[in-house]
Amino acid sequence: MSSIKLHSVPKSYLDLIRRFPLRPIRTSSQYSIAESIVSELAIREERLDAWQADYFDVLSDLIEAYDDQHFNLEIAGAGPLETLSFLMNENGMKSSDLGELLGSKGLASDILHGKRQMSKKVILRLAARFNVEPSLFLRSVVHASRKSA
Repeated sequence: MSSIKLHSVPKSYLDLIRRFPLRPIRTSSQYSIAESIVSELAIREERLDAWQADYFDVLSDLIEAYDDQHFNLEIAGAGPLETLSFLMNENGMKSSDLGELLGSKGLASDILHGKRQMSKKVILRLAARFNVEPSLFLRSVVHASRKSA
């Protein structure tokens, strides 16, 4: 079994490893850093050396794994409230924070207690706040409607 000699690894690759080691992404903070690096590399993808391109591929896979675990809630059959609760929990957000985001503590309370469904305007605000596709909430709303029918 051969090993890679550290002196043969390009500095450009080692610099990337120092910024973000290739390990599973476990927190939203790590996720943000990884996304930022992937965005930087994507801009210059055609000019990456082989080591940087490999790093880009692996880090993209790690981001995708985190996304699958944390953001594909519709696959698990989560309804709109479960989706919202999960995202709020992941982001350390309280109901009062949701009220500030939506401009009404009453509206936030009604949504969280299932008294009101999410409007398109609310869905767009939530999607922007949590950096997810609005369709995540739309699918959840459709899924919840189908369950009750």
